[in-house]
Amino acid sequence: MRRYYPLFDWGITMTAAVAGSRTFQIQESFLRALDKSQRVTEPYRHWLMADMLPPDQAEELHALPVPAPSGLEFSGRRETNNNTRFYFNAEAQARFPVAKALAEAFQDPRTVAALERECKIDLTGTNLRLEYCQDTDGFWLEPHTDIGVKQYTMLIYLSKGPGSDDWGTDVYNNDMQWVHRAPSPFNSGLIFIPGTDTWHAVDRRKIEGVRKSIIINYVAPEWRARHELAYPEAPVK
Repeated sequence: MRRYYPLFDWGITMTAAVAGSRTFQIQESFLRALDKSQRVTEPYRHWLMADMLPPDQAEELHALPVPAPSGLEFSGRRETNNNTRFYFNAEAQARFPVAKALAEAFQDPRTVAALERECKIDLTGTNLRLEYCQDTDGFWLEPHTDIGVKQYTMLIYLSKGPGSDDWGTDVYNNDMQWVHRAPSPFNSGLIFIPGTDTWHAVDRRKIEGVRKSIIINYVAPEWRARHELAYPEAPVK
């Protein structure tokens, strides 16, 4: 059954996105992808998505003039290299209009309400966090669930080139058994709602070039690193 979320939903605040704007185009594309997403229930609820963003804006995000970090230590945890991580905060949004449009689309009440309905979650009081990731050969992540203050996790895969369709997130069960790998063609993605069983990883594999992705989280008010947030003073609702 299709679950498309209409342009006007009189039960929520009217969308801030103006029809025809880049923000609106991103929102429309994402909501169509959410409607068509593949729901998976094992080993935990997650959603596999395709064609998440408008093609031109996905291309623009892929080509952002942000150098991939170098000299990294690959320990299986992103926080090992916290000082090199890049977020679509106010500064980045001022530099890159496409980052601003993406942030606006996921801050918008209509998007938030659609995610709450589809994922059966309450995002009241949460803040939007968008990380632009550029991983190079040697990168891996050990199985983890995402920390408790993350109320929602989504990845948009933006890689191209040899082998990039196999650079998706690895899903594990509670027994630490590998279940499957999310497909990662360009502009595809994965959603899950962090919990005690949402084990996921990036297993070691050859990365030719740069593994690009955007991680989108809605985080609880106690998130300390406010500089990482798109709108640190403005919860989504």
